[in-house]
Amino acid sequence: MPCTFIRLAGCPLACVYCDTPQAIPLDSGKQQSFAAIEAALRPINTPLVLVTGGEPLAQKNCIPLLKHLLSLYKHVQLETSGAYDISNVPAEVSVILDIKTPGSGEVARNRWENMKHLRANTEIKFVLTSRADYDWAKTQLVLHNLANQCTVLMSCSWGSLNPQDLAAWILNDALPVRMQIQLHKVIWGAEAIGV
Repeated sequence: MPCTFIRLAGCPLACVYCDTPQAIPLDSGKQQSFAAIEAALRPINTPLVLVTGGEPLAQKNCIPLLKHLLSLYKHVQLETSGAYDISNVPAEVSVILDIKTPGSGEVARNRWENMKHLRANTEIKFVLTSRADYDWAKTQLVLHNLANQCTVLMSCSWGSLNPQDLAAWILNDALPVRMQIQLHKVIWGAEAIGV
């Protein structure tokens, strides 16, 4: 499904594999009203909008923005690091919760209380840098009963883990997860921004 990204500036995390370092500083974006965001989205006209970052929930107006977007779009998603409370995210918003693995350098930032707020429309994402990350993610899958609560995605950190290896591990272990790759990097290249 075609999707328009709204990238909010600012992220207090420092993941070693961050692929959007330009969005880390809080002042890397420009403040815009909901009306200005709506006007920018109108000509694009996709059925799905995804709010990402940086870390969107670090912005005080993220929840009001999500509510506003729900009045305009049938499908609204929020991609978040998992370091912030998701309990106030509207139920109609599909949350993509990026659980930080040890290889990210930010595993201590995971807010495990968020596991109480998983819904059927939640997706848990593990970005993996190594076999050790994969084994850690498998443990979390069982420990938190994730596959029975929501969709679980496993993805390779670009340039750190061979997708063929990850596919083989998932198949060998018959894990109830979906493998994800950063398709935009395959199509437009790893350095492309704004695609």
